[in-house]
Amino acid sequence: MTTQRKTDDPSSLLERAQSLGLWGLVEHWTEISRSEWIRAVIELEEGARGRRSLERRIRSAKLGKFKPMCDFDWKWPRKIDRALLDDIFALDLLDEGVNVVLLGSNGVGKTMIARNLAHQAILRGATARFTTASEILNDLAAQLSPAALERRLRNYCAPQLLALDEVGYLSTSSEHADLLFEIVSRRYELRRPIVLTTNKPFSEWGQVFPSSTIVLTLVDRLIHRCEIVSIDADSYRKKEAEDRGKRRELERKNRSKKRKSEES
Repeated sequence: MTTQRKTDDPSSLLERAQSLGLWGLVEHWTEISRSEWIRAVIELEEGARGRRSLERRIRSAKLGKFKPMCDFDWKWPRKIDRALLDDIFALDLLDEGVNVVLLGSNGVGKTMIARNLAHQAILRGATARFTTASEILNDLAAQLSPAALERRLRNYCAPQLLALDEVGYLSTSSEHADLLFEIVSRRYELRRPIVLTTNKPFSEWGQVFPSSTIVLTLVDRLIHRCEIVSIDADSYRKKEAEDRGKRRELERKNRSKKRKSEES
């Protein structure tokens, strides 16, 4: 004997219709609740809204183009904690408000990982935003009134996950340092995680931010609930460029040999 699924129960279907705002169906529920087409209609509407929601969240995230993690060459880094990254990609950090700091030199895959984390969060139903440190700080600094600045700060604090790329690549003004501190502090209080990439260990952040007080407090808020992933590797982009150059050189040699063979 089979048990009727919970989703087929009229009361469960009514709750789903109400959550979808299908008020025409809800008003006539006693008349139609046993109709065979009800569940199909609700599932179609849920599916369509889910797809639209996913598309909207992907557009809002501004992820750009990126390689999936299945293309990440785990053999290339001299040091990377793959088990820790696997735990991070479980995305418990969304519920726990745990930040992630990806630390390493240029071209080792930090941005790729950050984009993939944001993308996975979106696929799980969360909201996310990807931006560079210079983009977000220049945007905030360009606001001409306290009210406009407050709106932009709320905008950057709204996503459940904020991926903040290239922190520490450029020296900042005291104004920019204050704005970054404001973002980190607000998201800390809201328990909304930041995925941050940087090429500098925290001990060198004093070279980037003009105020040592700001640096100490900012780092304290950032790492209180945080996973730090250090990546020790040579630039993978440089490796790819060198490999591409070698392939092209080989192709030129092969074409040259072919031409000589045809001429002779």
